[in-house]
Amino acid sequence: MKGYVHIYCGDGKGKTSAAVGLAVRAAGRGLRVLIVRFLKTEDSGEVPAMRRIPGICVVPCEKSFGFTFQMSEAQKREASEYYRKRLSDACIQALSGQWDLLILDEILGAVGSGLVPEEQLTEFLRCRPESLEVVLTGRNPSARLVELADYVSEIRAVKHPFERGVGAREGIEY
Repeated sequence: MKGYVHIYCGDGKGKTSAAVGLAVRAAGRGLRVLIVRFLKTEDSGEVPAMRRIPGICVVPCEKSFGFTFQMSEAQKREASEYYRKRLSDACIQALSGQWDLLILDEILGAVGSGLVPEEQLTEFLRCRPESLEVVLTGRNPSARLVELADYVSEIRAVKHPFERGVGAREGIEY
């Protein structure tokens, strides 16, 4: 089976949820799923649930750096080094042939904020195993990434309780 590249992007809620839904569907059909998260902590409700599903591996995220706009230059350098290695390790695992679906959650944010070079991601997408399905999530994909993708789904915010001052709710937003 040929693998395709998916982008779930936009300013709306649900990009990661869409990727998680695809992971569950794939695992339900016996596919092996590797999920690597960027710019996020382990404190999200889907993580422990996905770790209990046979066929899904969520790579632990040992470090959290907060929002990029709040980081010092030293913190940005450390975060960049960490996320570049995280992508490199994910690519090595994906090239091993043991995975059918690779989800790089919030990789578009890591690229957009300059923490991961776009060239590192595009080179992997060009050289990935032909059968590997890849999902990229986040905001504002570049024209180059959109061109490399086979599916691009944009999730647009129309209305959100955050606009009324409601913070993120456990089990719903994280």
